[in-house]
Amino acid sequence: MLAAVAELKYVPNAHAQMLARSHRSAVGVIVHDVSDPYFAEITRGLQRVATADGRLVIICNSFREPDRELEYIDLLHAHQVAAIVIAGSGYLDDATAARLDDRLRAFEATGGRIAVIGRHEHTGDAVLPDNEQGGYLAGAHLFDLGHTEVAVIAGPSYLTTTFDRLKGLQRAARKYGCKLPKKRIIHADFTRDGGEDATARLLTEQPEVTAIAALNDSMAVGALAALRTAPDRRLAVIGFDDMPIARDVTPSLTSVRLPLTELGERAMTLALGAAGDAPRVEHVEAALIIRQSTWSL
Repeated sequence: MLAAVAELKYVPNAHAQMLARSHRSAVGVIVHDVSDPYFAEITRGLQRVATADGRLVIICNSFREPDRELEYIDLLHAHQVAAIVIAGSGYLDDATAARLDDRLRAFEATGGRIAVIGRHEHTGDAVLPDNEQGGYLAGAHLFDLGHTEVAVIAGPSYLTTTFDRLKGLQRAARKYGCKLPKKRIIHADFTRDGGEDATARLLTEQPEVTAIAALNDSMAVGALAALRTAPDRRLAVIGFDDMPIARDVTPSLTSVRLPLTELGERAMTLALGAAGDAPRVEHVEAALIIRQSTWSL
């Protein structure tokens, strides 16, 4: 029989095996975009723990489209995965959050486990990076350096991550007696191109600005690119997340560090662990990492 298996290059039917086993061998991960360095680092941690537990990881890119997330939850449910990890920002819209929560509860009712990274209004365990405190650290650093005319290039306004990080910046502004007027807060995609376009607008529309707080490192890299085209403007730039590229750009990027791989590891550990009597929440602190892209005024 083994000779026939080798000759025919037989591959077992994974769906049939799953039906025959009581053990669910796969886990699902829904990220906004795994090609984004932020989610790539988180996914590294998720896969590390899942692989050590003998699990196959099914990765789904939602591209920040709630309807696509709903479709993926249903798909993963149909595949009888052991757990679903949602690794991306939640949505501020109550109706959207409720629709996602309804699908997740249906999955949970069949024995599936759920964990989320970030602030979500969903059932399941959660790993919460301290985005609000991280925003405060970014703002306090710039104000400590003497920058009072600070602009923010922020991600999409409908995401909880954007809201929380901006809230921290606003708290820092109040403490230092400064202002962050709406005209100096520009929302764009959480991408390098989004950051470059937003900074180009600031250079034209806000000549008084001396510093930029970017709400993720990809946007900050785009800001630095835009500034290279305007050598007469020297602006301090701070990012958020402290992705590996932050050390390698010129100037090296001051950023707020979140342990991205650890976020993934902790979320997958929760998802594969036994369910508790109540949802578990693990908080992860942010830290300021000072490099060359910020300077005293």
